[in-house]
Amino acid sequence: MDKPTALDALSALSQESRLDVFRLLVKAGDDGLPAGDIAMHLGVRQNTMSTQLAILTRAGLIQRRREGRTIRYAADFQGMRGLIRYLMSDCCGGVPEIVRPLAEDFSNA
Repeated sequence: MDKPTALDALSALSQESRLDVFRLLVKAGDDGLPAGDIAMHLGVRQNTMSTQLAILTRAGLIQRRREGRTIRYAADFQGMRGLIRYLMSDCCGGVPEIVRPLAEDFSNA
């Protein structure tokens, strides 16, 4: 991931309802949720949710797929991992053992 892509992702997550959407979709896993269910679960109007979902999609943090008349959204785990790798790439002075416990925490969550 390059800096502009990381900035887009961080900017997308810097708004409360978009962060809530992203966290909800991470919890939902690969199956994701229909757009209407996301709006209902978070108590957000559907037209507002459409805008939030579009921003997260453009930032590479979620994916959408059409299922008949329904659009289903899911977290883009590859995009999320890319952002985490970017944020952690310069840490620890080249000593990856320092972050190993953090990586283990991710795998146990």
